[in-house]
Amino acid sequence: MFDGYDSCSEDTSSSSSSDESEEEVSPLPSSLPIIKNNGQVYTYPDGKSGMATCEMCGMVGVRDAFYSKTKRFCSVSCSRSYSSNSKKASILARLQGKPPTKKAKVLQKQPLVAKLAAYAQYQATLQNQAKTKAAVPVEGFSWGSYINSNSFTAAPVTCFKHAPMGTCWGDISEGVRVEVPNTDCSLPTKVFWIAGVVKLAGYNALLRYEGFENDSNLDFWCNVCGSDIHPVGWCATSGKPLVPPRTIQHKYTNWKAFLVKRLTGAKTLPPDFSQKVSESMQYPFKTSMRVEVVDKTHLCRTRVAVVENVIGGRLRLVYEESEDKTDDFWCHMYSPLIHHIGWSRSIGHRFKRSDTTKKQDGHFDAPSHLFMKVKEVDTAGEWFKEGMKLEAIDPLNLSAICVATIRKVLADGYLMIGIDGSEAADGSDWFCYHATSPSIFPVGFCEINMIELTPPRGCTKLPFKWFDYLRETDSIAAPVKLFNKEVPNHGFHVGMKLEAVDLMEPRLVCVATVTRIIHRLLRIHFDGWEDEYDQWVDCESPDLYPVGWCQLTGYQLQPPAPQSSRDNQSSSSKQKKKSKSQQYKGHKKMTSLQLKEELLDGEEYSFLQGASDQESNGSASYYIKQEP
Repeated sequence: MFDGYDSCSEDTSSSSSSDESEEEVSPLPSSLPIIKNNGQVYTYPDGKSGMATCEMCGMVGVRDAFYSKTKRFCSVSCSRSYSSNSKKASILARLQGKPPTKKAKVLQKQPLVAKLAAYAQYQATLQNQAKTKAAVPVEGFSWGSYINSNSFTAAPVTCFKHAPMGTCWGDISEGVRVEVPNTDCSLPTKVFWIAGVVKLAGYNALLRYEGFENDSNLDFWCNVCGSDIHPVGWCATSGKPLVPPRTIQHKYTNWKAFLVKRLTGAKTLPPDFSQKVSESMQYPFKTSMRVEVVDKTHLCRTRVAVVENVIGGRLRLVYEESEDKTDDFWCHMYSPLIHHIGWSRSIGHRFKRSDTTKKQDGHFDAPSHLFMKVKEVDTAGEWFKEGMKLEAIDPLNLSAICVATIRKVLADGYLMIGIDGSEAADGSDWFCYHATSPSIFPVGFCEINMIELTPPRGCTKLPFKWFDYLRETDSIAAPVKLFNKEVPNHGFHVGMKLEAVDLMEPRLVCVATVTRIIHRLLRIHFDGWEDEYDQWVDCESPDLYPVGWCQLTGYQLQPPAPQSSRDNQSSSSKQKKKSKSQQYKGHKKMTSLQLKEELLDGEEYSFLQGASDQESNGSASYYIKQEP
């Protein structure tokens, strides 16, 4: 449907006319009526029906093809984005102390395609509210109080290999002794005392001063990687005084003997702990480096962007053509969405030429070795082919796993994937996944793991059945053996708290909870928000962080939505959303799926029962096996 990078001039210094001038749109079937709006092309199955206009993106189309009974929106994405803008604007107003408005204002923007328009508008809304959101007060939220009051548990630091100290956390656990400032003291100088770890929550530890025994009145939370936490013995070598807290000063006359007795055989931090923390927070990406990153308005292509900020390994990338530096994109330095300059050309991925005549002074290409390397695959034998069916996480609706199709096979194991039933006519919403990506799955994955599979939009035969769909579309399922079968011993459990990026607003890091685990796949829920905003994320995603990561790196943490905002949502609106969402979603099956020979090109597969949420760890088995 397009010629890829090779259709573009290799001279990126030459200017291009418009975004769409570089892209070829394949001819559409003459039987389908075409509606042109502001240069965009849309197709619908019936041109005789009445017309409607989407209230979110402004797209004009056939009324019967619009979403829901009210026909107010052209897609599920537009409906959710409209609702999301309203709710999030209200909550932000509450966090800022502003009175909630009766109706949130939804930005109007020129249409692109149904899902991409919603996503682009969402990004535009964020940019317009950047200054406002940056001022949201979060001082009222405390991880310590939040965990204590609800008896929550947090994912351990060792679950996050990409985070600071993730690979060298060691055996830091409850009972470890440290030297910390003594706040229960009236002396004019800063003094210290020894405390023990009562509870760990990510980087944060609940500490109790030695001598308080079972008295928790002066317990306090602090970040273990903070500058005021030291191993036992640091005061002696640094010449700092150890002074017992005033509250218990009368308990013992010989505090030295008390400490010797209490600390004999106890564990403390390694002597070089602070040095390791510092080293683990050194990031190779620097400002002014140039990279290739996905174009957030055309997911099928990449663009050149420049590193503007680096915070905790997260990069704020500004697209090279953005003069006022507001057209940006946030991602982690290990994200699969960024690549070295020249990557698109090397694999045949579509690329948007820059209108910039030359590199700006001081900008330089990021070295290729800084980027995450994907696992090498053997494409010589049996491999993915165009038209094969699979299941994939929708990059524009990360709460859904959808019926999808391989639209193009690129070099080095990369695939262009399209979501069935909601693709743009020009393929501008195709998304690039590597063959080893944990975001694509073989046919039947959702069925055996009791995950709701989202069928193609407009599918009338519900519940959706892969057997019938493969026969009707005259297509075959991608071979199971080609998918990633590795399941690491990740250490996550249902109910664990963490800090997670809202990938639909990737500059926001939010308080979140693991609500479901399917092998290496995690269902992430954003505390205070409805389940419809949940996202499926891989256990090794660089967009997940331990509790306390934001405090450690200086990144702003988004607290849970206030209870009052959740209570204001009427039950009628929830019922409407439920009925809408069920129109295009498949029915859950409790039995395992058996794929028959005639539907899978002579190959026979048997599907093992999916692991439960409690059986999340271990790499010895996988959810699907191929019969010899």
